[in-house]
Amino acid sequence: MEQILLILESLELRDVVDIGIVTLLIYSITFMFRGTQAVALFRGIALVVIGTISVAALFQLEAVSWLLTNSLTAFVIAIPVIFQPEIRSVLERLGRGSVFGSRLAPQEMRVAVISEICAAVEKLSARRHGALIVLQRNSSLQEYIRTGIQLDGIVTSDLLATVFWPKTELHDGAVIISNSGRVASASSVLPITASRNLPDPNLGTRHRAAVGISEVGDALCVIVSEETGKISVANSGRMILDLDSQRLRLILNAYYGPSVEATLRGSGRLRDMLAELRVRVQVLSNQQARG
Repeated sequence: MEQILLILESLELRDVVDIGIVTLLIYSITFMFRGTQAVALFRGIALVVIGTISVAALFQLEAVSWLLTNSLTAFVIAIPVIFQPEIRSVLERLGRGSVFGSRLAPQEMRVAVISEICAAVEKLSARRHGALIVLQRNSSLQEYIRTGIQLDGIVTSDLLATVFWPKTELHDGAVIISNSGRVASASSVLPITASRNLPDPNLGTRHRAAVGISEVGDALCVIVSEETGKISVANSGRMILDLDSQRLRLILNAYYGPSVEATLRGSGRLRDMLAELRVRVQVLSNQQARG
């Protein structure tokens, strides 16, 4: 206790700032990796290392202690190799993100886009026509737009319903809506996620592509299942399943609508947490109002 008090008494303002910056960096790194495979992998490695150190200390195993001490350098070098996919994903997020704030379309246009998407998805769901709609936010999607047929059209429910009609040549792929609020492309090819933490292991290619594009940037994806007609949303590598049109509109307003302006300048994960919290509060309020 006395040692702790001596340390606290010797602290200067520079030391407090230094500790605060290191703490913020560590928290930001763990925040970016949250929800990825790296968390479970790191937890497993930590359990093995802590368990080995505890056994070596308890039974005074000199050889094991020597091995752990001399393996520290090799372990530090091995971390980038072990976590290479997750580190690459995080760096791509940082590299593609906007540093100087939001690049979204005006509020009125985003409101109109949400309304048209909800109307189109309701039709597609009733007809069980599969659909994948990608909403660009700050991250660039130009390389994925180039893989499809470029349209540069106004977002309307009729256009989306026509594109995803099973007998058209454009239905097998994604429609990407640019951050200018227009249909940039159709039949675009998206990256497939390698994550094993999906809420349903039986999800098809369309859902896995939606998760994949949401992992490499901050895109928001709306999916309609071709088999069941169920509506889902993918955001930041996570899926929200089994939505109706009302909940879909609520989620799109939270993540893409006018209310996101104040939080878009923050980090992607923090923004998404605030939006998710807002969605939960609004859903609970609606349920209480119905009751």
